[in-house]
Amino acid sequence: MASLLYRIGRFSARRAWPVIVAWMVILGLAVGAFSVFGGTLTSSVSIPGTATQEVSDELAEKFPSASGGRGTVFFTTTDDSALTDAQRTAIGDLLMRTVDLDSVKSATNPFDTQAQIDAQSQQVVDGRQKIIDATAQLDAGQVQIDTATTSATAGQTQLDASRTQAEAAGQLAAAQPTLNAQQAQLDAGRTTIAKQQVTLDASRTQLETQSATLEQGADLLDLAASIRQVSSDETTAVASVQFDTSLNLVPAEAKEAVVAEMNDAGIDGVTAEVSNDIASTIPEILGPGEIGGVIVAAIVLWVMLGTLIGAGLPLLNALIGVGVGVLASLALSGSVEMLSVTPVLGVMLGLAVGIDYSLFILNRHRTQLSHGLPLQESIGLANGTSGNAVVFAGATVLIALLALNLTGIPFLGLMGTVGAVCVLVAILIAITLTPAVLGLVGTKILTKKARAKVGHASNSARVPVKPMNTVRAVVTVVVGIVVLLIVAIPALSMRLGLPAGSSEPLGSSAYNAYKLADDKFGAGVNGPLLVVADLETAITEDDLLAEQVRIGTALRATNDVVAVAPIGASDDDLLLAFQVIPAEGPTSESTEQLVRDLRGLEIDGVASLGVAGNASGNIDVSEKLAAALPLYLLVVVGLSLIILIFVFRSILVPITATLGFVLSLFASFGAITAVFQWGWLGAVFGIHDPGPILSFLPILVVGVLFGLAMDYQLFLVSGMRESYVHGASARLAVQRGVHAGHTVVIAAALIMASVFSGFIFSNSVMIQSIGFGLAGGVLLDAFVVRLLIIPAVMHLLGDAAWWLPKWLDRILPNVDVEGASLERAHPVAFPERGPTPVA
Repeated sequence: MASLLYRIGRFSARRAWPVIVAWMVILGLAVGAFSVFGGTLTSSVSIPGTATQEVSDELAEKFPSASGGRGTVFFTTTDDSALTDAQRTAIGDLLMRTVDLDSVKSATNPFDTQAQIDAQSQQVVDGRQKIIDATAQLDAGQVQIDTATTSATAGQTQLDASRTQAEAAGQLAAAQPTLNAQQAQLDAGRTTIAKQQVTLDASRTQLETQSATLEQGADLLDLAASIRQVSSDETTAVASVQFDTSLNLVPAEAKEAVVAEMNDAGIDGVTAEVSNDIASTIPEILGPGEIGGVIVAAIVLWVMLGTLIGAGLPLLNALIGVGVGVLASLALSGSVEMLSVTPVLGVMLGLAVGIDYSLFILNRHRTQLSHGLPLQESIGLANGTSGNAVVFAGATVLIALLALNLTGIPFLGLMGTVGAVCVLVAILIAITLTPAVLGLVGTKILTKKARAKVGHASNSARVPVKPMNTVRAVVTVVVGIVVLLIVAIPALSMRLGLPAGSSEPLGSSAYNAYKLADDKFGAGVNGPLLVVADLETAITEDDLLAEQVRIGTALRATNDVVAVAPIGASDDDLLLAFQVIPAEGPTSESTEQLVRDLRGLEIDGVASLGVAGNASGNIDVSEKLAAALPLYLLVVVGLSLIILIFVFRSILVPITATLGFVLSLFASFGAITAVFQWGWLGAVFGIHDPGPILSFLPILVVGVLFGLAMDYQLFLVSGMRESYVHGASARLAVQRGVHAGHTVVIAAALIMASVFSGFIFSNSVMIQSIGFGLAGGVLLDAFVVRLLIIPAVMHLLGDAAWWLPKWLDRILPNVDVEGASLERAHPVAFPERGPTPVA
């Protein structure tokens, strides 16, 4: 590999312009592909196969009217006064126009809905009074019937007595016609009374049925009593906008059209705030913060290299690499669903590793030039040595990123693939475009002072002649580990979730809508749940209301439920849907527990209960990601350990490297938790509403940080190995390796942290937390683990650090990541300077 890279470096230096033009053509093709095939990004995180997705699919199949994504719009008066009739009419007209927009299925008029709810409540009151009045009338009729029955009974008694008297007097025959007539009259009266009783009983039965139905309706109203469409102070109204597909499939243009319609409403004295379901912010790929990070990186480069050309070259290469990698990846967004944070991750990694990888080669070339090596020979050697290390270091990053596809989570696998593409482009640019540009600039890559001393013996590197103090090494290891463990403590309470409206930028429509819902309607309105009851047997129309009351009452009795509203039944009468309002917001622990409680709730006659909605979807995504993390960590660490064993021909060096990574990883998690979940230093980083940590952040940080940590491990420890194999004692080799590589590793870590830190001030909490986690992780790993703990541990291990079983030593190929064989074939000037630094 080193020889191949040497030839590539010399070729690129000799044919600089063709190489540069080739990369410009590739960049142009990436631009063209993006403009032709690029699509829109989504901010909705979803994973196929989750419980929430299964419920959503069932709704789409059996209950189309209840399927499709929903968002809310809040209308509130600017002076906190009650909404006027004119304002209510204007809002209703606006919502009617919204239905004509693409992808919008329906929009509810909050005033009509609230009026219906109020009317239903009044109907219950009126209905109860009518039933009381009707019952009184029936009771009065019953009294009349009872009186008539008593009168008829008395008449029959009197008639029977007359018949007995006539018979005793022997006049029965003469009195018989009269008695028969009277008997017929009594019988007719009894028949009339019986008919009246039947009619009255039927009326009473009907009244009881009406009363039962009325009370069932009243029970449903009571269950949903806390759900309002207009706030109790009548200053705010909430409308629901339903789309024809799930929110993550609604085109961004359709959502933007709804937002634009609301923003342009122009209703005097009323503002419209759109929830983050519709108006969630798509993060900008390059904003002021990101540009600021690049500027800081440029300053670090200028301070380190001393020339504008030297500082600009890595930046230029990194920007070209980002352009190629990100635009080529975005060309896929027209055919696959791509999360909005995906290209931002590509920009982060492309900039960071693009600058660092070019810097490693450039710095080696500068050192060799100052020693008097010819230009093209120096470029070739730098590419074959430091470039070789770049390729192997980049391989660990590629493995970590591509392994994200093993999680089985599509959006995360795509993020890893896009990141890997950007890193691969950065590697290719480092080993081709960097040598080409170095060939063009010639010795101007050096400062004037350095050019004046080219080939002078004073340019030889001074190497340490004594190892570090053993006591210092012990203290360094102990203090470093303790510091990292203390920083990691908050990670013990880390909660995972997805951003809600409270995470949107202050003053944004989505944030205002979230706060309005919280203040005017209750926190749970921001995270409503859709509960679906699959019945064991089909429900009849006569029993529907009673079944809704029965199941709704069971749902309402669950902890932290404040309201339950029936939505309807499926066409096959086997599915009932309910809206459940939790006591707290979508990111609260109580809502998470409520979702689990509802899914585990057992109700007679209900085969299963499913829960959908944004809150349950966030929980499902977080749980699946958390479950995938251990396997992912095992795969990445295992593969990288194998690579490191090949590279360093040691067992303990890869193990200590991995243990050091685990320490820096959990310290990074602790810092993330303290800032984004606990709210520490929130004002500094713009965290106004602390909440759960982004659900896919831990697994993403594991992948990216592991690859970058192994980069620094490789560049530092390969210098130690080079000194060791050249005859230095194990402990002296440690000191010489650190001396040779610490400057460039410090600069590289500062550059990478600067680039990542620029994203901390993004308008998206997702980007903020990723930038913070990676920046903090890089600083902790580079400055505490790689530059302090690892050298101290290597010193304490001594010769044991390079122990390798003989049988394994025989079968392992010689990777030669330092390019030692290349250096032997191409001896450099001033050999007395000692071991050649790796970068």
